[in-house]
Amino acid sequence: MPDDLISRIVSEVMVPGQVDAAVCGDSSDDCSACGRCVVERSESVDRITSAGADRISLTPGSVESLKSGIAGLIDHTLLKPDASEAQVKQLCEEARRYNFASVCVNPCWISLCAKLLEDTRVKICSVVGFPLGASHSSIKAAEATRAVNDGATELDMVANIGFIKSNRYEEVERDIWEVVKAANGVHVKVIIEACLLSDDEKVKSCLVAKRAGAAFVKTSTGFSTGGATLGDVALMRRVVGPAVGVKAAGGVKDLGDVLQMVEAGATRIGASASVAIVS
Repeated sequence: MPDDLISRIVSEVMVPGQVDAAVCGDSSDDCSACGRCVVERSESVDRITSAGADRISLTPGSVESLKSGIAGLIDHTLLKPDASEAQVKQLCEEARRYNFASVCVNPCWISLCAKLLEDTRVKICSVVGFPLGASHSSIKAAEATRAVNDGATELDMVANIGFIKSNRYEEVERDIWEVVKAANGVHVKVIIEACLLSDDEKVKSCLVAKRAGAAFVKTSTGFSTGGATLGDVALMRRVVGPAVGVKAAGGVKDLGDVLQMVEAGATRIGASASVAIVS
């Protein structure tokens, strides 16, 4: 995707300082001040599509129909540094019981989780370049290769945030592509650490992640200054369109949070409070 096309898409997707349609609420007031609501002002979507982005799909289905199967959207997550083997085993047992989409664990626990969940449909997710994203691309690629060999079936990698802040997007894209290549078909979710980025940087980061072959873009590591917001999820969904997933992670604590994130455009949720959410 040429840089001038990226600039055109950015100019159409992002209107600085204005409220996202997904978080406007149920007001009946005319939204002409916003001008980009995908419900009331569909011409905003047409402009984005014409600029080269995919058509937006904010809600991947009725929220009501998701309530009974909400566990299937959740990556049951345990990434704290002091997680013990007993806690990881409990995580896997909970994933088996509730049929979560995956367990998301640090790399040293991949083999154990793969063994414990081998007779289930629960995926084994692990992390690459976590939580800073500042490792060399070759190191990230090696991490990805080892993770897949150990049994990982999904990878959440952290993009190079410093390169994003330095406007070095060709290197950001190469970094992601190296991991996607090393993953050899295993889905890669790219964490952009949205709380540290401007809206312009969020848009550009999502575009290069999509171009590099990411299966998902993800809001947060949960280890920085903030987690998922409805505005960020909606913005990321507008940028990547329906072909790429959006994972909301960080601060998702209850069913209400999950449903709001799904309404905003999330197709996967990262949470450590997963059992409380579905109970």
